Amino acid sequence: MKTDSVFYRLFQHLPELVFELAGWPAPEMAGYQFRSEEIKQTAFRLDGVLTPPATAPDRPIVFVEVQYQPEDRFYRRFFAEIFLYLYLQPPAHPWQAVVIYPERRVEREAGPHYTALLASPQVRRVYLEDYRQPDPSSLGLRLLQLLIGEPTQAVTQAQALVQPATPDQRGTAAWTELVNLVETLLVYRLPKLSREEIRAMLNLVDVDLKQTRFYQEVFAEGIQEGRQEGRQEECASLILRQLQRRFGAVDTDQMARIRQLNLAQAETLAESLLDFQTPADLKAWLAKLESGLA
Repeated sequence: MKTDSVFYRLFQHLPELVFELAGWPAPEMAGYQFRSEEIKQTAFRLDGVLTPPATAPDRPIVFVEVQYQPEDRFYRRFFAEIFLYLYLQPPAHPWQAVVIYPERRVEREAGPHYTALLASPQVRRVYLEDYRQPDPSSLGLRLLQLLIGEPTQAVTQAQALVQPATPDQRGTAAWTELVNLVETLLVYRLPKLSREEIRAMLNLVDVDLKQTRFYQEVFAEGIQEGRQEGRQEECASLILRQLQRRFGAVDTDQMARIRQLNLAQAETLAESLLDFQTPADLKAWLAKLESGLA
């Protein structure tokens, strides 16, 4: 799994972590979506854009780049993408930018053209080596430790994260999403272990996420209702809501293809959705469907 993909999942689940790492006071986070953005009429793509709702023009739009490899022309590219975006797709919001490095040694000189921008309060550089903490306070920083802390401690930290405070929390939507995220982070951090081995280490072998109350209430009942009433659009709308909840906006073409699914295909997609890690998984699933392999 690519590094940017795993951070993509983390920031989608906890967009406030971007502000915490940057040292900015977090605005009201309701309505924020984290997603990648194609810049119209260009070959540029912004890997991470944290977008506030259109009804809150005072909240900032935040451009996020996770830079794990040295790149001599990085700042030239990054600021070009930002200003092209602002020119071609001007938002009503003020903008801010965050660059996340694993360590200072990865960063390259910006050059004289970008010194003022890097000194601006609108731009923050974050070095994850500064956030290795034995006992972080926030959920976001605790999850971050799974990526940047000692691998030997990752399983113990993950066990503490997925242990519900009360039995009633087990199987809820929030718990299920957290378990999915923790599993994904561990798959990245411990690549020699399978997801099944990780689930065993987390004492989750008896938990089928597709059988939790979250899945049964959100997916299964809605699909059954659609089947009984013969309304494919009910199933499609339900799936689209869940995709938007996990990954942000679904592009128009994918939305149209999902609305064309029959009930059997919708049920298969609903079951597959819990295993999706990034929007690329949806794209791959739809491609398999078209080729007759899904």
